[in-house]
Amino acid sequence: MEPIMIILYGDQLLKREQVHVDIEDRAYQFGDGIYEVIRIYDGQPFHMQDHLDRLEKSAKKIRISLPYELDHLEALLKELIRQNDFTQGNLYLQVSRGTAPRNHAFPKNISPVIIAYTQPFERPIKEQTEGIRAKTVNDVRWLLCDIKSLNLLGAVLAKQEAYDHDCKEAILVRDGMVTEGSSTNIFIVKDGILQTHPANQLILHGITRKITLQLADQLQIPVKETAFDRSALFEAGEMFLTSTTMEICPIIQVDGQPVGNGKPGKITRRLQKAFVQSISSNSKRQ
Repeated sequence: MEPIMIILYGDQLLKREQVHVDIEDRAYQFGDGIYEVIRIYDGQPFHMQDHLDRLEKSAKKIRISLPYELDHLEALLKELIRQNDFTQGNLYLQVSRGTAPRNHAFPKNISPVIIAYTQPFERPIKEQTEGIRAKTVNDVRWLLCDIKSLNLLGAVLAKQEAYDHDCKEAILVRDGMVTEGSSTNIFIVKDGILQTHPANQLILHGITRKITLQLADQLQIPVKETAFDRSALFEAGEMFLTSTTMEICPIIQVDGQPVGNGKPGKITRRLQKAFVQSISSNSKRQ
């Protein structure tokens, strides 16, 4: 992996060795902050405005006032990409409430701390072509999953449980109902209808999820945003996950049982093709 050369810290672009995070930063001590991961293709951010809009919504929900307008933040992030001569991978953006002596209540007169950096990451073509295995795991996270917060321990534990069973993703189940993946949104296809959990407080409203629903509408694929139980996973003809880094990736096995015929399905392939076309269109528009 290439070294991170330039980092956005506050509103300054600095060399990595110039950036130092205070031990009393509330992100470090409380997970008191929010983040976004933005995909970069051919040097261009993909749906950056959607990510920044969600960042702003998350900030408001946990009562963090962003230190400057989104258009200024967008300009800084694009300059970060340019100075790193970055073409392919992820841009990680984090906002903490700020630095103050440790106390659970919100400190007064505190300024948020913004950090962003680029991270090389190749498109997961093998996984998208062949599909992955998944494992169901109890969803033990808090009840405000629509906030993209730094509190990820529940997701970390679920992901590790999946990895311990030689699976790529954990499918989270709360009170018998499938919510989402540990770092993804989950879709099934049953009787030709695409189904996914509704965008409420129990899931993160994924940007790739949103794009996928738009593509399904364009392709005239019927969609139901409705909760479904764990048994529906084993009745589905197709299944896939969506995320910024994995894009649209087939799931071909859950808890050791094949999904459908154990191969990526036709609807999944149609959506993947349309997604790749949207990447190309995004690059041409810039």
